[in-house]
Amino acid sequence: MNRLQLLHLAPLLAMLLFAAIGDLRERKIRNWLTVAILMTGLARSFTSAHAVAPGGAILGMLTGFGITFFLYAMGAIGGGDVKLMAGVGAWLGPGPTLCVFALEAIIGMLIVLIQATWQGRLPALFRNSMLLVVNVAHVQELGIEHVTATGQSSRSVDRPLPYAVPVFVAVALMAIQSYITNGS
Repeated sequence: MNRLQLLHLAPLLAMLLFAAIGDLRERKIRNWLTVAILMTGLARSFTSAHAVAPGGAILGMLTGFGITFFLYAMGAIGGGDVKLMAGVGAWLGPGPTLCVFALEAIIGMLIVLIQATWQGRLPALFRNSMLLVVNVAHVQELGIEHVTATGQSSRSVDRPLPYAVPVFVAVALMAIQSYITNGS
């Protein structure tokens, strides 16, 4: 990624920063913002400055939606989070979207571990996480409703993770890493 390509990601990074700030304050990502991210990503794929072609943008959007929808169905994340990752996918395409998802999961896990430790709830976090893993492993016998209810009742922190924060950090880190690796 050269300086020009990095500059082309500036609107995405700005919108993600705005989403992260809003998510930190209200634990909500506004629909108009997720739609703007999605639409600008798709529109950009039709310009000469695109990072991915229109087909890649659509596949990226579907990838971002698909990998987060199961978490939404379990009640682990909200609908705005799913739409946010779909928008990121429209900007980056399917491969980088999977990388963002993996990286934001690690960053999010670190944030939750720090938050649970700070609040003195680390044992509850581990206990509730194991309970959720067992429930997910037996989702066919228990049903998705049971798993969802377990996820909702097993919160180990006072406030849920503002999902847009690790997504913003992941995209920013990927852009910086790509810039450093590929030079100017």
